[in-house]
Amino acid sequence: MNKQLPSLSARFLVAVFVLFCAVFSSFGQKNLQLGCERTGEYLSLLKGKNVALVVNHTTIFSNRQHLADSLLSLGVKIKIIFAPEHGFRGDASAGEKIQNGVDAKTGLPIASLYGANRKPSAAQLKEVEVVIFDIQDVGVRYYTYPSTMHYVMEACAENNKMCLVLDRPNPNGHYTDGPVMEKKFASFVGLNPVPVVHGLTSGELAQMINGEGWLEGGKKCDLKVIRCQNYDHKMPYDLPVAPSPNLPNRQSILLYSSICLFEGTEISVGRGTDTQFQVLGGPAAAYGSYSFTPQDKPGAINPMHEGKTLYGDDLRKVNALKEGFTLKYVINYYKKSPNKEKFFTSPSFFDKLAGTDRIRKMIVDGKSEKEICKTWEAELAQFKQKRQPYLLYP
Repeated sequence: MNKQLPSLSARFLVAVFVLFCAVFSSFGQKNLQLGCERTGEYLSLLKGKNVALVVNHTTIFSNRQHLADSLLSLGVKIKIIFAPEHGFRGDASAGEKIQNGVDAKTGLPIASLYGANRKPSAAQLKEVEVVIFDIQDVGVRYYTYPSTMHYVMEACAENNKMCLVLDRPNPNGHYTDGPVMEKKFASFVGLNPVPVVHGLTSGELAQMINGEGWLEGGKKCDLKVIRCQNYDHKMPYDLPVAPSPNLPNRQSILLYSSICLFEGTEISVGRGTDTQFQVLGGPAAAYGSYSFTPQDKPGAINPMHEGKTLYGDDLRKVNALKEGFTLKYVINYYKKSPNKEKFFTSPSFFDKLAGTDRIRKMIVDGKSEKEICKTWEAELAQFKQKRQPYLLYP
């Protein structure tokens, strides 16, 4: 009986600690003020100005009111809304072309920034004086919203417009990890030389893009960031709405950095299911005992392996917060692949996601995760040092 006492005591302490963390997290989020909610800090910048918004369905206050509705009620003159990947309402599939149109609720014109035109044109900005960027990011380089922000900043620099970033917390802001993108692998799934998990909010990243001269030609835009209040990078942050159709919950957002790399392979990450970025599966039974079948559905039109039974793993109960960014899933699935020559269905896209080709090559060469991770230790340390002047929430 006495031998069990330490175990029970330890369990009690763990339970108390978990409860404390939950209460602290809840308290923190209740006192958090998003950048958009600090209207007193930026309304004066908009007075008498023509304004453009780069927003989507995540551009909401804590009470779920959309920024566009709030600004219109305050008399701000909004001329145009620019929509990123997944559209203004956030329901388009990944990679689906976004159409121009008119917002039914406000009557405002909507211009796509995902398709042929990924940067606001001079003509679209002609009557605009201030461009507001306010979209929830997830802190992973592959996510395309930071690329949209980069191009918006570039357009502002080229056309002498103010760029106003209303900041939001980063749900993966508690750490940094992964290789820093090599310039030759720059694409819309990674424009800037940052690690896979950069640990920056949108406002901090915008300041770094501007300060480091990463805009084309080293241009700098007239940038103003409205920071959050009562936020720090260690604060857990649960998003009030799904940031995009295939990141439905916190678990998917935490796993995203590790398993998005599979998008360049034959392995499905669950697009076309209700467990997107929480399951893995391929067409061979060797991949695992868990099975699922992708189907065409809103937000996942014509998913890979549509209608086929796939085999792999259910990651919904994995401690993704503790794991952080890991290559173990990609390495394990490559080892299990019955036909390794066909595993990387798009080596070039895998390399763009990774920001380098050395990860793929080292996996093929049979290197361990530890060996691969060691290759980016120095560049990651340099990045952490370089980002220091741009941190708003040390």
